Amino acid sequence: MAESKLGASGAAAAEALVQDAASTGGCVIDPNAVYSLGSSSGESERLQRQAEELASESEALLDQVELGPGDSAIDLGCGPRGVLELLHRRVSPGGRVVGLDSDPAHVEMAAEFVSKRRLDGVEVVTADARKTGLQEDSFDVVHARTLLINVPEPEKVLVEMVRLTRPGGWVASLEPDCEHSIYYPHHPVFDRLHELFITAFSRNGADPLIGRRLGELYRQAGLEDVGIDVRSAAYPLGQSRRTVIADLVRAMRPQILALGAADERELDELDATARRRLDNPEVVAVNHMRFLAWGRKPAIV
Repeated sequence: MAESKLGASGAAAAEALVQDAASTGGCVIDPNAVYSLGSSSGESERLQRQAEELASESEALLDQVELGPGDSAIDLGCGPRGVLELLHRRVSPGGRVVGLDSDPAHVEMAAEFVSKRRLDGVEVVTADARKTGLQEDSFDVVHARTLLINVPEPEKVLVEMVRLTRPGGWVASLEPDCEHSIYYPHHPVFDRLHELFITAFSRNGADPLIGRRLGELYRQAGLEDVGIDVRSAAYPLGQSRRTVIADLVRAMRPQILALGAADERELDELDATARRRLDNPEVVAVNHMRFLAWGRKPAIV
């Protein structure tokens, strides 16, 4: 089965391209303030779909931590929906949930979602996940999904996650690892899309290979009882995640054009070819691995 990855030498080639992309200058003044996938209506819609697509894996992650009625939880980088509903279900009745995002548009969308679903005890705030300004030791569970992969220096976010967690509470996150995707029968269009994704995604120092590092990062942050699980799936025709690599490249089109990595014509051709091939139900599509990680903040003795 052919794999879509960067070069023939696996992780070494992928890491080399990440470093090359990160060293590209002139596109962003303050890389630490930029969400790697950009901001657009298309990206917001993709995040809405993602909430449904990854719901079962998020449930599996939350099963690993202690969270029940009356507890408190926060979803950092919640986007337009995140796992707010999943957290609310577990802490009700009497619990508290906070959704936090740095994009005011996403905060507004998440607040509307909370209102429509009548999720009592849930509030949504605008803040930087690296420095939330919220009180320390105030949540039983601090959660993030596909956040650490999108920011430079994810260690800073993890430090804040630990700070927000009460002693004995839990930090939990779900993050992709984007080195490997499988498309069979193989076609070079998927290699090119993957290459463009890594180049644009890594331009500000974000790490598309962060999934494999989660356990190490958790332990370095001082967490105990660290656990890791890895998930992957083949997506059939009709499952929206089947086209995720094309969707991600489409979302980052402005960044790709600014980098000069491809022109409009090539991007149009790649998008059309990839979607046409994925419309064939006989094509196998496996996109990225997803790492689930959890760890406990040491209790005060």
